[in-house]
Amino acid sequence: MNFSFAPPDPLAYFDSLVQSDAGFPLLEAAATLGHMQDPALDVQAVLSEHDAWTARLRARLPADAGHLPKLLALNRFFYQELGFAGNINDYYAPSNSFVHQVMESRRGIPISLALIWLELAQAIGLDACGVSFPGHFLIKISMSAGQAVIDPMTGESFSGEELKEMLAPFRSRSRPDFEPPLGLYLQAAPARDILARMLRNLKEIYKSQRQAAQWLAVQERLVRLLPQEWSEYRDRGLAHAMLGNHAQALDDLECYVGRASDGIDAEAVSGQVDQLRRQLRGRRQSN
Repeated sequence: MNFSFAPPDPLAYFDSLVQSDAGFPLLEAAATLGHMQDPALDVQAVLSEHDAWTARLRARLPADAGHLPKLLALNRFFYQELGFAGNINDYYAPSNSFVHQVMESRRGIPISLALIWLELAQAIGLDACGVSFPGHFLIKISMSAGQAVIDPMTGESFSGEELKEMLAPFRSRSRPDFEPPLGLYLQAAPARDILARMLRNLKEIYKSQRQAAQWLAVQERLVRLLPQEWSEYRDRGLAHAMLGNHAQALDDLECYVGRASDGIDAEAVSGQVDQLRRQLRGRRQSN
């Protein structure tokens, strides 16, 4: 008897990975985003390459290595030996958010570089996490001597004053008398939030370039990743509408209006819903 196995549907594969926050496979889930660009991408090959890097890094560390030697060895390996760096010449290229391409080109943006770096750090026993800092994703690492906040683009650490300067443009101008502590912005980002930030980076690129099919692919994943974020249903509906998928657009926009009736754009979206209903009625009447 012959058996044949069809490759898993990329969207179903992604969905299976993001069901639970327990043991969330961040690197694997992020690597599957590459299916939006290449449906035949071998995600397991991407993970195997990262495992090989982990083995090379572990091999050069003594068993009793402390936090600082591990951090220095990791940064030498990642930034010097492997040659990772920020893609400052083409910062808004979608490829900067696709893990397999970042691993191949050694160029990325802060969040994709951080994700690859963090997986290596955690594999060698470093207590490191990602930080969704406004405007620039960061890495925070806890060591015997205290905490360090690192720029994933370079591996260099930021001082407290530098972080405050980076934060200044994002502070609320409506409350000049209230300044939240810096530590509030340096909390560890959950894996689900990191993946959502990566997808939203892609969303802004595709939306601004009016690449509706790519935008829809992003939205399909955001809806599965964040099933209670009604604005993602709205945006999926808008992507459908751009593609002329009026029935699907209507379903999503009705969902948004019904669930987020207090949204600041609910009235405008309700107008779009009415327009889509008229278009669909007119289409049925003409058939």
